[in-house]
Amino acid sequence: MSNYPKSPLMGQMMSQPLLISSIIQHADRYFGDNEIVSRRVEGDIHRYTYRDCHTRSRKMANALQKFGVKMGDRVGTLAWNGYRHLELYYAISGSGAVLHTINPRLHPEQIAYIVNHAEDQYLFFDLTFIPLVEAFAAHCKTVKGFILMADRDRMPAETKIPNLQCYEDLIEANSADYEWPVFDENSASSLCYTSGTTGNPKGALYSHRSTLLHSYASTMPDALNVSSRDAVLPVVPMFHVNAWGLPYSVPLTGAKMVFPGPSLDGKSVYELFEQEKVTFSAGVPTVWLGLLTYVAQNNLTFSTFKRTVIGGSACPPAMMKTFRHQYGVEVVHAWGMTEMSPLGTACTLQSHHQSLPEDEKQAVLEKQGHAIFGVDMKIVDDQGKELSWDGETYGNLLVKGPWIIERYFKGEGGEVLQDGWFPTGDVATISPDGYMQITDRSKDVIKSGGEWIGSIDLENIAMAHPAVQQAACIGVFHPKWDERPLLVVVKKPGADVTKEELIKYYDGKIAKWWTPDDVTFVDALPIGATGKVLKNKIREQFKEYKLPTA
Repeated sequence: MSNYPKSPLMGQMMSQPLLISSIIQHADRYFGDNEIVSRRVEGDIHRYTYRDCHTRSRKMANALQKFGVKMGDRVGTLAWNGYRHLELYYAISGSGAVLHTINPRLHPEQIAYIVNHAEDQYLFFDLTFIPLVEAFAAHCKTVKGFILMADRDRMPAETKIPNLQCYEDLIEANSADYEWPVFDENSASSLCYTSGTTGNPKGALYSHRSTLLHSYASTMPDALNVSSRDAVLPVVPMFHVNAWGLPYSVPLTGAKMVFPGPSLDGKSVYELFEQEKVTFSAGVPTVWLGLLTYVAQNNLTFSTFKRTVIGGSACPPAMMKTFRHQYGVEVVHAWGMTEMSPLGTACTLQSHHQSLPEDEKQAVLEKQGHAIFGVDMKIVDDQGKELSWDGETYGNLLVKGPWIIERYFKGEGGEVLQDGWFPTGDVATISPDGYMQITDRSKDVIKSGGEWIGSIDLENIAMAHPAVQQAACIGVFHPKWDERPLLVVVKKPGADVTKEELIKYYDGKIAKWWTPDDVTFVDALPIGATGKVLKNKIREQFKEYKLPTA
């Protein structure tokens, strides 16, 4: 895949491709008795080992082969964090097919679009999502069959889902006698779609090589710092950028894996932490807010929990301080993107920080952090000129590396790179010692609870209302969700509409959690020289805006 020149003297090492199947083989061979614990959708706790996972993954790979799934075919999943989902991570990619994890928080129409765009051949889904799948199944043009990830006794008596099969029936009917195929490490392994902030979602197609390199790098001490001595609970969903790579990096190190399933409330997470002696976790600030609230209200402490990585959106300094000083939990601020597999930076202190006063250490820890090895970054002005790393000059953040996309799936969005660098859409500063801090976003996206909401979609729906002349949607501060949408509306002359009517107008058109929290009416929106609405002016106007409390 490269056009780089070859030396007249090449290295004389084995040429062994970096393949995802090698991770579960390694986990079985060297950590075979280590546990994988899952809180199931059914409510009970399931336990087995890496050896069991490897056995069942091979059985499922045989089932896929019997289905006629070929190398490069896409297979979708709509599932929570659990052992069956982990088996599919290896069965699908390991057999040469492409794992396509789908975000169930999207609107059914958007899911159908993604499934069709990916050309998924089969779709696996958890019990929770039966109604969701029923809502879009008929619109999936390429899906030959749907597999419910459950036991036989949980299969519905009646359903609108065509060609529905039982996951456990497939496991039982197939042998574990399966040899993982060996192929080019640059082959596609998994597919994740962006949140569709401007138009339809676009796919990031990862390779086996990129995934393995990302897994290696993410386990390093100044990144996620995962080892066989850890018990790891990924709060970040396996449908969200492959749970930040933890389904690969945790088995790679042999750490105990603990899956929370759909129960992410403070009580459920805390009980699982204590019961399974969790040492390390990763997730977005919203979940940690619920956990900290539960712990404080019940005067509890953590007995084994010592480290968490927080990303998806900026971690509030108060939350970081509470974890560190009140509960003795180290918080590692991290940053990345779907297009980056996703890890780009992690914020840990270096030796030269140790003598700093506490407030200066805290200021460092609040940054998004230092690039992990494999990722390079720079900031540039609007003309592409590289800017200095002085911690004050801010510019457009660009990145490159072996697990960062070169283009979107099927070429959506056209040419992506700028002189070999990927433009992140973020505006940042970088300190002289390489610590990056996001200062703004160049795209007008709203980040709510670690998930992105597209403002353009919300504006287009509002402007379809007969009483609306213009609409702009911005993110305003929310104490729990980081940001929530505020709709700013100009009414048509002589027309009238209430806030309640406009909010109701969104019903059934988008995912419910995308619905604006509030609407405010203005006489006019600020317009720039090119005729575009100036979102920065609107954000400045409403920067002190207080959303109504329920």
